[in-house]
Amino acid sequence: MSTTQVPLAFASCSIGLPKHTLHQKIEAIRAAGFQGIELSFPDLLSYATLHFGRDVAEDDYGTLCEAAKAVKDLCSRHELVIMVLQPFANFEGWPAGSRERQDAFARAKGWIRIMDATGIDMLQVGSSDSAGISSSFSDLAADLRELADMLAPHGFKLAYENWCWATRAPTWKEVWEIVKMVDRPNIGLCLDTFQTAGGEWGDPTTASRLIEGVSAADLTVRYKDSLEELSRTVPSDKIYFLQISDAYKMDEPLADVVEQGLRPRGRWSHDWRPLPYDGGYLPIVEFAEAVLRTGFRGWVSVEVFDGKFKEKYGDDLMGFAHKAKLVTDQLLATALASGDKTK
Repeated sequence: MSTTQVPLAFASCSIGLPKHTLHQKIEAIRAAGFQGIELSFPDLLSYATLHFGRDVAEDDYGTLCEAAKAVKDLCSRHELVIMVLQPFANFEGWPAGSRERQDAFARAKGWIRIMDATGIDMLQVGSSDSAGISSSFSDLAADLRELADMLAPHGFKLAYENWCWATRAPTWKEVWEIVKMVDRPNIGLCLDTFQTAGGEWGDPTTASRLIEGVSAADLTVRYKDSLEELSRTVPSDKIYFLQISDAYKMDEPLADVVEQGLRPRGRWSHDWRPLPYDGGYLPIVEFAEAVLRTGFRGWVSVEVFDGKFKEKYGDDLMGFAHKAKLVTDQLLATALASGDKTK
């Protein structure tokens, strides 16, 4: 199968510097040959502020919906699909009656309004990294079931992603268990090369930047076994999209403490995730191979957070976007070829 048959997207939060506008990002993404974008809520907020010439609050959903309609028109003019709204965070597991739970469901209603305004049919939900949430998968699944039921009348679906620093569900297997417990037709997985390779193989806090306490050989076997289990047990129609990025092997390990509300892998994720083949060290091709072995051929999206962007690319959005397209094609070609050999 040709890589041209796999639809490609780019997360709007993953290209450029804070000074770059959403319009500039969209132009570069389309020029590079991508077919869609992940619309990041912070980019929508920035666009609304610029569009209306005033500060717009995160919960001013009326104004955000008007801005979202303009973003929809902008993407339509550039022949780009807005394939998901992201990242919906810290939603599930709050105690019944708590202010946090009330706020989470109020946000959900507001984000659904934005999805209605743009015609986006998928919401990405990251596994919560909040400290005060339930440890019961049944509780987490109950909240996600309620969210899926809120989305369903609109024809929307929920893509649940494991964040490798999450409080309760940092692995693909754990979010898959929760998705099965939710038991709704409109919930599936967002899988991510960094989130699994960085959670099950890499560790930014150790001297080797690998998970330690196990031999390198055993770590490799364990990672391979996890990927084989994914290929064997997750149906392709329950994988809603695949995100790709790598991670830098930093000069010094990160302190194994919570800083600015983030665990080490969260800080790693926010600033040290380059494009594939652009300085990283994680076994991400193997993860992509495992996902494709399920038969998945849906959206593949570039989601990177490269703190070296200015140093490496400066203002060259077009050059960066074209490089992203080239390495995405390269990764998919390699993964697809490997999958063909294992048939």
